[in-house]
Amino acid sequence: MQPLGRALTIAGSDNSGGAGIQADLKTFTAFGVYGMSAITAVTAQNTRGVTGFEAVSLPLIEAQIATVMDDIGVDAAKTGMLASAPIVALVASCVKRYNIPNLVVDPVMMAKGGDPLLAEDAREAVRSQLLPVATVVTPNTPEAEVLTGRRIETLEQMRRAARELHAMGVRWAVVKGGHITSEVDAVDIIYDGTEYTELRSERFDTPNTHGTGCTLSAAIAAGLARGRDPLAAIMRAKQYVSRAIETSLAIGHGHGPTNHLVGVSTEW
Repeated sequence: MQPLGRALTIAGSDNSGGAGIQADLKTFTAFGVYGMSAITAVTAQNTRGVTGFEAVSLPLIEAQIATVMDDIGVDAAKTGMLASAPIVALVASCVKRYNIPNLVVDPVMMAKGGDPLLAEDAREAVRSQLLPVATVVTPNTPEAEVLTGRRIETLEQMRRAARELHAMGVRWAVVKGGHITSEVDAVDIIYDGTEYTELRSERFDTPNTHGTGCTLSAAIAAGLARGRDPLAAIMRAKQYVSRAIETSLAIGHGHGPTNHLVGVSTEW
């Protein structure tokens, strides 16, 4: 049996399993996609927060990407925690060198508990080097504020942010509005350079949302790897994440993970 696509996650490792490459690989599997990884950093974390991390050396990150591309190849890739400006620059260079298609950028800046995961000097590298080679970018509103330098408190400000992100070179900007508490629904704004699309989903009263950003971006990458067009991949990913939050797991004593197995049979 052949997998329905090949997807690569370039991200940090979450040893607690709720976010990072662990969440990405689970999501790829849920979509029937063959998942691979290039680890950029190793973290020590759980549902309550991050206690430490170490970045992987640049030569080893590059070697991980190169060995996958030289042998298996990919149909889509995504980035998560990139930690530093040199890592961002290296990943952008590899995307161009190996003609990696369908890149989804999740501009991970903070862990769910507020711990920083991206150095300040790396933010400009994301704007100037990574977004121009990306197909989709998926910031939440705090991340979009950092990337655009503007406050975002309304849907109209989300639309403006999406427009400005698109102007940085990315083809599709997805600004996630879960932090906009004035809205009854969780609203995401999508902009492709011509049209805005508004995606709404129910809010669920649960603290178990660890890894939602990783999961959404991985689901979009999986859809692209399966040949969906970007808008269809984004819409399907939104549905998947909503169900994963609705059926989230009460694991640990902090922010538990979403349910990556939603829709996947667990019958033996």
